[in-house]
Amino acid sequence: MRVIFAGTPEFARVALAQLQAAGFEIPLVLTQPDRPAGRGMKLQASAVKQWAQSQDIPVAQPRSLRLDGKYPDDAAAAREAIEAAQADVMVVAAYGLILPQWVLDTPPLGCLNIHASLLPRWRGAAPIHRAIEAGDLETGVTIMQMDAGLDTGDMLLMEKLAIENTDTTGTLHDKLAALGGQMIVQALKLAASGGLHPVRQADEGVTYAHKIEKTEAAVDWTQPVAVIDRHIRAMTPFPGATAQLGLDTVKLWHAEIDSCSRPVDVCSGHILSVNADGVRVACGNGVLVLTELQRAGGKRLSAADFLRGFALQAGQAFELPRP
Repeated sequence: MRVIFAGTPEFARVALAQLQAAGFEIPLVLTQPDRPAGRGMKLQASAVKQWAQSQDIPVAQPRSLRLDGKYPDDAAAAREAIEAAQADVMVVAAYGLILPQWVLDTPPLGCLNIHASLLPRWRGAAPIHRAIEAGDLETGVTIMQMDAGLDTGDMLLMEKLAIENTDTTGTLHDKLAALGGQMIVQALKLAASGGLHPVRQADEGVTYAHKIEKTEAAVDWTQPVAVIDRHIRAMTPFPGATAQLGLDTVKLWHAEIDSCSRPVDVCSGHILSVNADGVRVACGNGVLVLTELQRAGGKRLSAADFLRGFALQAGQAFELPRP
């Protein structure tokens, strides 16, 4: 089976590597154009492009696939490359471009998407972040037959995965990427023998995982402690939860819920104690212990190392975010 692959970040790279390891022929990879990244803001190729080039797989990077859009020349060149590849199917994973109908119709088996949620819950751009943030107990991967809607196509395969109370977006991402890679290999093998049976998504239980914005990073200390803990885990590794202390912005990378009760005579955000084990902060209904922090321009450090260079003291208070 000949497979065109469309994807951009590490989540997609894992699936692409699994497809090649399983013996599928990949005549073409589509990925997003190189983007500025890092402190020097130099152009950087996507994880998918870097891997594809290391395997001598042809790569196309159109800015759009809409023939009547802003970049018609890019779309026309991509169409020529897709048609020349003569693929049986296109596999899509976190590509980042909308596929117009002509793309969906080109491969005989259509386009199959690897989506990191149990559809129809968490359609959209950030299903892993939103599942942790919402306190979901489980998530998973859905292999979906793509249509013109936003993650609305028929489901072909689905597998569940428990969300641990220590999972961050980073750790859950890695588990789901591995699972997605295994499942797309299984799906294509079934497709080759006519063994896939589409199931329409339910109309109930639809939620949307809107893109994560940096403006969401700030911790609201008036929230319940469990909500703040989930917020920190959901924002790790991107964009990183933040707390404001005067002019200093502190990133919060790891925290634990304290078993001690919250004093009733202090405000939310108040620092209760500071020691090598962590920074204890009053929250809406409990106490959170910050155990890994980072100053602007610094490195991620354990609480003990962080406090050697940042003189936090009991009695100080993190600011509450503005409405």
